[in-house]
Amino acid sequence: MSAAMSNPVFVTSRENPLLKELRKLAQDNTAYRKAGRFWIEGDHLCSAALLRGLLPAVAVYSETFWAQARGPLTEVACKKVIVSDALFKDISALESPASVGYVLELPLDVVLQPQTASVILDRVQDAGNVGSILRSAGAFGFKQVLALKGTAALWSPKVLRAGMGAHFGLHLVEGLSLEEVQALSVPLVVTSSHQGELIQNLKLPRPCAWVMGHEGQGVGPELMARASFFARIGQPGGEESLNVAAAAAICLHASSLASR
Repeated sequence: MSAAMSNPVFVTSRENPLLKELRKLAQDNTAYRKAGRFWIEGDHLCSAALLRGLLPAVAVYSETFWAQARGPLTEVACKKVIVSDALFKDISALESPASVGYVLELPLDVVLQPQTASVILDRVQDAGNVGSILRSAGAFGFKQVLALKGTAALWSPKVLRAGMGAHFGLHLVEGLSLEEVQALSVPLVVTSSHQGELIQNLKLPRPCAWVMGHEGQGVGPELMARASFFARIGQPGGEESLNVAAAAAICLHASSLASR
């Protein structure tokens, strides 16, 4: 039987094993690592996954959603589960829960690609910043994001929400050590508030790997020592520094222009 023709299963018990797993995936930032799959919630994220050709292993709908909606979001998945609105709210970690969610398998191909234009996240800890950087990476053609140990969990619910679907078009590798990052064969570019050329004057290499550092400490000394280029973002307004996600957007945009 095809996924589109499979009959939905109505689940009414909060103690159902699947619902227990869903609560953990939705509310625990690192549960996906042990489970090998992750949870996304809401029309936008679920539609973004489908547009990238991803099919959920499980699709979960509230009773209200199932009664009102028909279309692509309800025509996929090997297994469809319907729960009461109250049970869906119990699964969700959102203040205003959505009414549809998918469970998707984690990508299996997580090997670093040495020659791919990349973004390196050096202990970037805020989930909102990480998700925003993933969106900028996807928008400006940086197809690989490498997260060093200490960076927010890339497939956590908060980062997925902040990424707004960018995950599904990127090659993501997390939990890397500094030694493993050395496998990159493209030059590293680091932003600095006190050294390097103004970014608009710098002839940026392409492909390259931009390094984005910890919100308070910046890029660590080991990666600074490996950098081939230092770029400075001018701030005529006099601010001391930019938010890391804002800096990433400026840098990746500048690189996209340099490659034309």
